[in-house]
Amino acid sequence: MNLLLVEDEPNVVSVISRGLTEEGFKVSIAPDGLIGEQMAKNNHFDLIILDIMLPGINGLELCKIIKNEKPNTPIIMLTALGTTENVVNGLDNGADDYLIKPFKFAELFARIRTLLRRYSGIVTNDQIINIADLQINITAKSVKRNNNDIVLTATEYRLLEYMAKNKSKILSRIDILENVWDIDFNLGTNVVDVYVNYLRKKIDKNSDQKLIHTAVGLGYVLKEK
Repeated sequence: MNLLLVEDEPNVVSVISRGLTEEGFKVSIAPDGLIGEQMAKNNHFDLIILDIMLPGINGLELCKIIKNEKPNTPIIMLTALGTTENVVNGLDNGADDYLIKPFKFAELFARIRTLLRRYSGIVTNDQIINIADLQINITAKSVKRNNNDIVLTATEYRLLEYMAKNKSKILSRIDILENVWDIDFNLGTNVVDVYVNYLRKKIDKNSDQKLIHTAVGLGYVLKEK
């Protein structure tokens, strides 16, 4: 999991980055709002932690910018401004959670885990599957990557939806044939490989983070690397 911390206080940066690194996260640091904006726009992060009082662009404005471009990126506001008005203002600007300094690392970590569970491949009441910056609307049969529409054929869509509903699970060619094409396995057919390649060209081609992976000798898996 990749996290972005936008914070200008060295002591806070040290505590959070050390703690999260020990928990297995990869943590990138931005010392001000301007650098944070560029890093958030140009990279995929599973979660972003923002201070409010930042040089360059304040955290509230930065939160609004990020959410407009990447609505499926969870954001925690981390700040010393703890009045009800401050909290409401942060949430109104798109923050998913709000933690007031001083804080205990255990509480921050618990909130991070909660948000990651909420955003990680969950099918919501609106039948939306989110995996990284890929969004699949099951009701509308529509797909977006990094908020850009992706046009799929009916078969390509069925394959993607099946893989997304089985996120992180290795699917054999037999599994895919039986569930997407509703046919028995035929050793001579390479239809699965052909359509997986079609999907890769549309889903992964223009993205740094590849989501469709080959499990050599086993099949395919849709997952965040």
